[in-house]
Amino acid sequence: MYIIAGLGNPDRQYEGTRHNAGFDVIDRIADKYNIAVDTKKHRALIGKGVIDGQKVILAKPQTYMNLSGESIRSMTDYYKIDPEHELVVIYDDINLEPGQLRIREKGSAGGHNGIKSIIACLGTQVFQRIRVGVGEKPSRYDLADYVLGHFSKAEKEQMAEGYDHAADAAAMILAGRTGDAMSKYNRKKREE
Repeated sequence: MYIIAGLGNPDRQYEGTRHNAGFDVIDRIADKYNIAVDTKKHRALIGKGVIDGQKVILAKPQTYMNLSGESIRSMTDYYKIDPEHELVVIYDDINLEPGQLRIREKGSAGGHNGIKSIIACLGTQVFQRIRVGVGEKPSRYDLADYVLGHFSKAEKEQMAEGYDHAADAAAMILAGRTGDAMSKYNRKKREE
């Protein structure tokens, strides 16, 4: 069994913001595989289903971004998930162009508070992750204001494609094809 967790913030005011890219990918996966993510458990909204023969739990932690690790730790303990092999975390990245992906099997938090929380709560940096680019912060913007801001119309189109690619990458990871997912998506868009 796998847990695929998308990071974001609950509450309507955060819907569609850059920081909620992880939630948006979970919604895309849920739609694609007909999984209802509507059960409140482990301080998250979760849904159980099957993706290409693999049992999966889709999760959207409701702890707010900075405490995401508390919810994820509760799930990994309860379902006896090995985070190093059976956890996939999807989240926003301001160092990537809108919709661009970067897939990794381990690494530091890179300044992302949700990932800092997960690393602290799990006690490891080794878990699979799909970073979804939301664009670089303009120089005069406050970081919090930027990541809690909404996308432009052009960016929304790029993000929609990125969400589809992230859903595809997650399915590839579940099938044991993380290397293939990296080869396919870990490149700049203009190289395509």
